Amino acid sequence: MPWRTEFPSSLCTAVAMSSTCPGLYCGKTLINGSFDGECGVCPRGERTSMQKICEKCTESPELYDWLYLGFMAMLPLVLHWFFIEWYSGKKSSSALFQHITALFECSAAAVLTLLVNDPVGLLSIRSCRVQMLSDWYTMLYNPSPDYVTTLHCTQEAVFPLYTMVLIYYAFCLVFMMLLRPLLVKKIACGLGKSDRFKSIYAALYFFPILTVLQAVGGGLLYYAFPYIILVLSLVTLAVYMSASEIQSFKNLIAKKKRLVVLFSHWLLHAYGIISISRLDKLEQDLPLLALVPGPALFYLLTARFTEPSRILSEGGNGH
Repeated sequence: MPWRTEFPSSLCTAVAMSSTCPGLYCGKTLINGSFDGECGVCPRGERTSMQKICEKCTESPELYDWLYLGFMAMLPLVLHWFFIEWYSGKKSSSALFQHITALFECSAAAVLTLLVNDPVGLLSIRSCRVQMLSDWYTMLYNPSPDYVTTLHCTQEAVFPLYTMVLIYYAFCLVFMMLLRPLLVKKIACGLGKSDRFKSIYAALYFFPILTVLQAVGGGLLYYAFPYIILVLSLVTLAVYMSASEIQSFKNLIAKKKRLVVLFSHWLLHAYGIISISRLDKLEQDLPLLALVPGPALFYLLTARFTEPSRILSEGGNGH
């Protein structure tokens, strides 16, 4: 009797499907209860499995995914606040109302973005888990089985992290165009006509830039945003304290605005640390949050030793 080995039918099916669907993201869609169709792109909201079958995304985003979405949502808000402060000059009351309006615009856009994403009408989303960097750039992995014909399987494998950010930016732009011009025209009477709408003009520039940044570098930002937050928050805090000539604790508490800026940067530091830790290491890395005030304290303690006038005077006395 010859030796005979039998394989499970499911394994044979998986092997057969794997051999018929090339590439990383090509799969077969269920049609009339069978997978007899041709290999191709999976519908939106689905991604191919290890067996090359298009399966619906039913998972909830991880903490890191939410932190990434929060980072992308903060970018336009921070830029709004920066340009409002830059162009408002000494009109602090005008700047305050514009800051509040920008916060309302971005908050409303974020809520509306959650509501229009699947499941529609709920403040929650279903998603596919990000497995590797190539999931963000499926268009670069369209296979050519015969080296002549390309099988196009471009899809949103990271559903909905890619398009969700673009939808949010669109809503932000719409809300800004509906609300901000009327507000600025009403409360910014002390500013010149050419300066009233400069913060809005700036947004018309940075929104296309943010859109291109997400479209091209979304995957890179997904993995790098915690480090970007930490580096930028440290640099901007140092620049602000230097430009404001803050060299002691007395200078720091002299104005409420300076304390607001300081606490805002501390929140960004904490956000970056939590993002780097992720959920699996969050508990053991929580003590690192005690280091959040460290850079500001170091700056205040050492600023007096780097004062240019003092260095020049000591250099002159040395000669």
